[in-house]
Amino acid sequence: MVMVFRVALIIRKAAADDECSTVTSLVSACASFVNYGTPDPIPGAPCCIAITTLSTIASSTGIQTRQSVSRCMMDLITTYNPNATAIATLPGFCGVSLGFSIDPNTDCE
Repeated sequence: MVMVFRVALIIRKAAADDECSTVTSLVSACASFVNYGTPDPIPGAPCCIAITTLSTIASSTGIQTRQSVSRCMMDLITTYNPNATAIATLPGFCGVSLGFSIDPNTDCE
């Protein structure tokens, strides 16, 4: 029984790592805005297409995926702390909702 639990944890962690890789990749489409504050993302631009894709992933595949996406986003804003505000504004610029607030105090559970 303990072995099954360990395997389940390893599989869950691998899935979470894959999801974080996807989140990081999608947000990287907005690197210019996140790093330099320009150009502002606009719907239809590659950055907003990526954020819309992220929104679709977060909202259409269940609560566990949304929680995982939320945790990955929180990791990104922690990692890129000086640019956290830019990351947090991406959904608004792109006219989408991720289903959670992008804020260092967000509880993803």
